Amino acid sequence: MKKISFSLGLVFVLLALSWIVGSQEQKSNMTFFITSAGSGKGADLGGLAGADKHCQSLAQSVGAGNRTWHAYLSTSPSDGKPAVNARDRIGRGPWQNAKGSVIAKDVDDLHSNNNKINKETALSEKGETINARGDKPNMHDILTGSQPDGRAFSGDQDMTCRNWTSSKEGTAMLGHHDRQGLRDDESSRRGIHPTRRAARAVDAPKKHCAAPAAMVCFTASR
Repeated sequence: MKKISFSLGLVFVLLALSWIVGSQEQKSNMTFFITSAGSGKGADLGGLAGADKHCQSLAQSVGAGNRTWHAYLSTSPSDGKPAVNARDRIGRGPWQNAKGSVIAKDVDDLHSNNNKINKETALSEKGETINARGDKPNMHDILTGSQPDGRAFSGDQDMTCRNWTSSKEGTAMLGHHDRQGLRDDESSRRGIHPTRRAARAVDAPKKHCAAPAAMVCFTASR
């Protein structure tokens, strides 16, 4: 009887170890995720460098820090520097979530209605689903600062909360990871509405950048 109990216990341990190893392997192969935690300062991410560092840190925390991670964010022209397009920061693809589901095969696919991003596939770095429309609280807002094609806004129109350095004055363009909202057929990351129209935006007109929102992180190369 003791031998049987020992054998069963050993089987359970081996199965648990196998599940853990499999889960870790999937996350190490992850190339896309929604951040499970923000900066704590709204859209003030410390610029693109700070946003990338946040992506890298979250990836590292789940064993996926062996790749270079970038935040899917655009910036506006500033101090003589040209605008940066979010679509140009994320490598060539394909990209997959923490459970191995491919959400887009390349940049063009990512910015088409054919991408596979939705509530079920837009997982955090931990492999968890993010609250979306219909959940409480609704957390489907994603900082992008981008137009639907993944490019920065032209001219002097700042949709990046001062290039991701402000948690007070300014406005940022948002997307929805569940593809639900003002235009349900649009991609989760692409521009849907600015923060002043977001359900969770602060009411004060000069604090649109204080509202909490997640980011999308992609590996910068494949």
